[in-house]
Order: sequence, then C-alpha cells, then structure tokens
Amino acid sequence: MVDIERAMINPDAVFQHPDEVVDHPELTREQQIEILRRWAYDARAMEVAEEENMTSPYTSGLEQIMRALHRLGVEGQSDQAAPTKHGSL
Repeated sequence: MVDIERAMINPDAVFQHPDEVVDHPELTREQQIEILRRWAYDARAMEVAEEENMTSPYTSGLEQIMRALHRLGVEGQSDQAAPTKHGSL
C-alpha cells in the first residue's frame, strides 16, 4: 500500500522513478497527475538551484517526469514562459 499523503508531499521519497507513479494500481489518474506535478515542481527547483551554483547529488529527472505526465495525457507547458523559473504545468 502506498502512502499517498507522503507521496503528495515528497514523491521521490516514495517512488524511485516517475513511471512507478503511472503504473501504480492503487492511485487514481488524478492522484498520479498531482504527484507527478509536485515532483516536476521539485525537479525544477533543483534545476534552478543548480543554475545558481548550489550543487547537489540529486538529479532532477524532469524529462522522465514530463514523459510520465505525457503517458497520462497531460501536455506539459514547459516551452511556455512562466512567472518564475520553476515553470508551469
């Protein structure tokens, strides 16, 4: 059984790869999308930190997250300008 509340707060603490979210039988499509959107936000934050020379052993995995969202039929808006460096979904 997946800890949905924990996954919503810190997806990469619960899942090793974004495809695990998509393939998880206990999650609704809406839960999958919300978890992946949160994960994408966190990944963008890590990329921004790296741009600002804050190094981390963590890799964002944003590309895999966006592919997982695409599998769910969610089209990312990563090419559109956003009010912050974090982008939008």
